[in-house]
Amino acid sequence: MIIDRILQLIKYKGINKRKFYIETGLSNGFLDKVRDIGVSKIEHILNVYPDISAEWLLMGRGNMILKPVGFEDESDLGNNLLQEPNPVYNKTAQNKVPLYDIQDSAGIVSLFKDANQDPIDFISIPGLPKCDGAIYVNGDSMYPLLKSGDIIVYKKVNNIPENIFWGEMYLVSLITDDSEEFVMIKKVQKSDKGEDWIQLVSENPQHQAKDIHFKNVKGLALLKATIRINATH
Repeated sequence: MIIDRILQLIKYKGINKRKFYIETGLSNGFLDKVRDIGVSKIEHILNVYPDISAEWLLMGRGNMILKPVGFEDESDLGNNLLQEPNPVYNKTAQNKVPLYDIQDSAGIVSLFKDANQDPIDFISIPGLPKCDGAIYVNGDSMYPLLKSGDIIVYKKVNNIPENIFWGEMYLVSLITDDSEEFVMIKKVQKSDKGEDWIQLVSENPQHQAKDIHFKNVKGLALLKATIRINATH
């Protein structure tokens, strides 16, 4: 079954289920709740792990790992490594993340609306799962985990609240009762007010935690990586 092959994939990657859920955006415990999986989720898994064979994952035929195009047998591998690698194996090219220079809160909000943004650069980190973008940190609410000038790399979350990983850091897009929109970086925790609420927690003790109703949450993006430049010389 497909679920069994996904478990093989997880073992091959050397990760656990929780890491798999974070990388793919699938809901926590998904593999333990179902014995079949929809096509859209299969496509998403293949986008995150482009070296995995779709034919193997869907039907169990062939090898799990794709071979570079043009390799007739194993002896060809050494010779062809001197040539330009196939894009499937060039994870650096696959995982280039656009870096946006957002100067105001309105610009950050637009990232959740799929508005066209021109990146100022691209970031490539070996082994980084598929991400949607990266921005500079502005503010000290998550200090010392994050400080102003750091770069965060994020992946937008679908199907809120089912896909929330409690206690992780997120970009949280909110709208107030006065229709004011803004985005902040917070740890997302369960709220004592009930399942219709979340609690946004700062790392900096000078910033108090705040309970937010789900109706005011317009978007979430999980922080997948952070980058800190310690010196510019």
